Amino acid sequence: MRHSHPALVDPEFYVPGLPADYVAARYGIGAADIAKLGSAENPLGASPLAVQAIRERLDDLHLYPSWTAEPLREKISLVYGFEPERVMCGAGETEIISWLIRAFCEPGGRIQMPGPCFPIYHLFAEAEDRVPVLVHDATDRATMAVDVNAYIDAIGEDTRIVFVTNPHSPSGTWMAEKDVRRIVEAAPEALVVLDEAYVHYSDTGGYIHLVDDYDNLVVLRTFSKAFGLAGLRVGFGVGPKPVVDACLAVKPTWNMGVLQTAGAAAALDDKDHLDATVAMISKGRDHAQGRFAELDRFRMVPGSRSNFFLVEILDPGTDSTTVFDGLLERGVIVKDGSVSFRGLDRRFLRCDANRPDRMDRLVDALADLP
Repeated sequence: MRHSHPALVDPEFYVPGLPADYVAARYGIGAADIAKLGSAENPLGASPLAVQAIRERLDDLHLYPSWTAEPLREKISLVYGFEPERVMCGAGETEIISWLIRAFCEPGGRIQMPGPCFPIYHLFAEAEDRVPVLVHDATDRATMAVDVNAYIDAIGEDTRIVFVTNPHSPSGTWMAEKDVRRIVEAAPEALVVLDEAYVHYSDTGGYIHLVDDYDNLVVLRTFSKAFGLAGLRVGFGVGPKPVVDACLAVKPTWNMGVLQTAGAAAALDDKDHLDATVAMISKGRDHAQGRFAELDRFRMVPGSRSNFFLVEILDPGTDSTTVFDGLLERGVIVKDGSVSFRGLDRRFLRCDANRPDRMDRLVDALADLP
């Protein structure tokens, strides 16, 4: 059978963080002794209010859900102050990203993103026969932050979509509001997609309010991280009504089930869980920074305002894959930068910020490597 375009003949797949049970079975390590630091999951688990709301809707599984996830759209509109028709809900941010690519970039069109970046941007672009443009020259190799001037310079007249991730992935670095505005204003003919998946850890309210100022901006958020609902698969986007309407036209009709909408809506009320999660991540991130001062072969790249950070390998006698494998043998799961992020070379690992004891496991394992 012939494929419709070459990208699907031998496709590249997303590389998620390894599951703890796989590592436990392969290396004979007890599950309780695994430090899973490769998936940016919530160390406190799911929002208790979300779990309760899901249990209360189990008797409704025979019913079709609202095709627009209307109960969740309405709740998001109340919390963030936007009309429901400017909100779209998907099975994670990733589903919404696929709609935006399909609706706002024609086959062969150019989609700009930092290099390295969240891989879904370029994987979905290629799968839809669009052209991803990773702007590697816009990444400062010392800080791993995006150079806004270089990123703006790369925007062309034929650029259809411009991705901005804030905090950035994989570095966790933060972009100031004035710089986000500069990017949006530099691309009046393109759709700028501001991905705020990790914004709760930034100690700010984020820039979701900017969608009121621009007709070419969409802001995305997720329930997977700070709300602890990665297994439920819920994300949302806010933007101009014409953008949302276009996405509703291309999305699967019933993409959100009743448990997803009920759980996510309840999570928005769970301030206690959200605050405890953010405090735990901040404490763990600070603790890790102090512990990394003890190491001379590895450097924690500073400036992360997310629930992960980059570790640079300073020892020229090893590389990210060797270190990744060595950490697995010691029950610590991270991400090998050379495998997980296009353009991130063999000198970096991405590690979750987590409980202080798990940060100790990471640093102690790094110190134990030969």
